Amino acid sequence: MDTAVLQQMLDETSDHAVVHHGFTNYMRDYEVIVYATADPRTGITPSHLRYLFRYCVEARCETSVPAETWRVSLDDRLIDHETGVDLDGYVWGVKWHCVYPGAQLLPESESTRRWSNDLGIDFHEVRMETNAHNLTLIFSDLQVSEVPVGYAPFVTE
Repeated sequence: MDTAVLQQMLDETSDHAVVHHGFTNYMRDYEVIVYATADPRTGITPSHLRYLFRYCVEARCETSVPAETWRVSLDDRLIDHETGVDLDGYVWGVKWHCVYPGAQLLPESESTRRWSNDLGIDFHEVRMETNAHNLTLIFSDLQVSEVPVGYAPFVTE
């Protein structure tokens, strides 16, 4: 995958909301569901976009919330917006995280080189920062598609 195209796709996540992230139900690819909005004056309809990081061989998720904020955010009432909105602490119940400053393609690493050599396809490393979690993914390809409202990534038939 061309790195300039990849970075352009990642740039389009900035200032939007991550509403879900995790491995797909078949456990090979990693998906990040982004709720993309624009100034209402533009006439652009908000949409849910699925960023599918294909052939994801490594996914790390770490908190970006400082320990002092965590300390005052342990109350279970904070996992629901209705009960947490007037409490001190991080309100987990908003159910989304702002992508800021955004997602960036990282320079080639030992890990991406090793996977590229072992599998014979290019691998990339990306870091996506939000106001609650930072994701680092090693993958080969990225596909972006719109998903319908109510998309449930872990429903199995």
